[in-house]
Amino acid sequence: MDRRAFMLFTFAGLADPSPAPFTTRSAQEPSLPATAASIGVVNSADTPFAAWLRDFTERAIHAGAPADLVHREFDDLTPDPKVTDLDGRQSEFSKPLGDYVKGVVSDTRIAQGRAKLETLTWLPDVERRFGVPSEILISIWAVETGFGAIQGNFDVLRSVATLAAAGRRRDWAEGELKAIIQIIATGQATRAQLRGSWAGAMGQTQFEPSTYLQYAVDGDGDGRRDIWNSPEDALASTANLLIHYGWRPGQRAECEVILPAGFDYGLAEGPSQTPIEWAELGAVKADGGSWAAADAVTPAQLILPSGAYGPAFLIFPNHMAIRKYNNSTAYALSVGLLAERIAGAGPLHTPWPYEVPLSKTDRIDAQTALAKLGFDPGSLDGVIGAATRVGLRAWQKARGLPADGYLSPSVLQRLRAEAGIAAPPASYTATGDAPPAAPIPYRNLPR
Repeated sequence: MDRRAFMLFTFAGLADPSPAPFTTRSAQEPSLPATAASIGVVNSADTPFAAWLRDFTERAIHAGAPADLVHREFDDLTPDPKVTDLDGRQSEFSKPLGDYVKGVVSDTRIAQGRAKLETLTWLPDVERRFGVPSEILISIWAVETGFGAIQGNFDVLRSVATLAAAGRRRDWAEGELKAIIQIIATGQATRAQLRGSWAGAMGQTQFEPSTYLQYAVDGDGDGRRDIWNSPEDALASTANLLIHYGWRPGQRAECEVILPAGFDYGLAEGPSQTPIEWAELGAVKADGGSWAAADAVTPAQLILPSGAYGPAFLIFPNHMAIRKYNNSTAYALSVGLLAERIAGAGPLHTPWPYEVPLSKTDRIDAQTALAKLGFDPGSLDGVIGAATRVGLRAWQKARGLPADGYLSPSVLQRLRAEAGIAAPPASYTATGDAPPAAPIPYRNLPR
């Protein structure tokens, strides 16, 4: 290994300096950078982006990145206005979790997933190699990119540079840029091949560049780690990543349960217990079956994503492994439930209720009301996360209500009235129409 390559690996902060090359094309082959002239923007030296870019490239070269590569790929770089817009966009209304799951676990995706399960003859080998069920891999593949059909067409280097310069996630973005430099320098891909989402994720199962370097594997045996064009490589890489995230072979991710009348909903999102212990409290499998031996003794947490009137689930460590892939309860639950349907399971015993989307103003009002009433909701940011649900459960319990931690329009109305907060005009609208199916998502999901 020459000194420049060694310095580059030190710069990237990665342990494996010799990944299999992605392409036989030269790492020094000219790529297709976006230039100021090509988009009609002058990269003025006094812009914040230009100042960040000058500082970053100087640091990169000083740390050992190849100077010719850095100059070639970064000198004429300009921010992508589409990325800036998408990064700053925040929907006024939050999509209810149940609506998201219903949109993902659709009859079409179930049928497509079952077809993949039958026709992809190499999938059992991937499952044997890593211990992750084929159905889980197919489900992630479906949710992330529609089985590879919608991978994104953004210039990943330009997108991540735009995010780095914006500053909100600079440390993360600069780390990903270092990984991109290593990918190009070691010949695994050219910049022109590094296409993906606006947020920098790439390939059929949407790996970040640093994740690609550390966990992508050659699944089809051709000596390359081609997560863009090879489903074998993409799904084997996903399995390898899930194992790293703590996937436990032979165990499930989640299971729907039925709760008895009078159940203490305040136990949701609380301490984990084994299914045997939950059964002693009246929580039983919705399908009426018995627990597999490995699952019966594994601690699981109870969640009520849509409150006391929606389906209840026990989530196991494998659910949390999926959460590390994408930190969203909605995402992990959708992946697990879609996988179960692909494997032949029937629909949920308790259907998802119709839920009214709440606006950001609604959600902040609820948090403000809880704070005024002495129940800590965490940050007043409009995100109904774990801290807000803890505060809401405490308020519900104190008022003799089902302590499910679910913010419904009726709960919101009562909170506003009790705290003396006036509702804005048309704070929410219930049309009675069925919610639309969710599009294939990426990293912007209900928590």
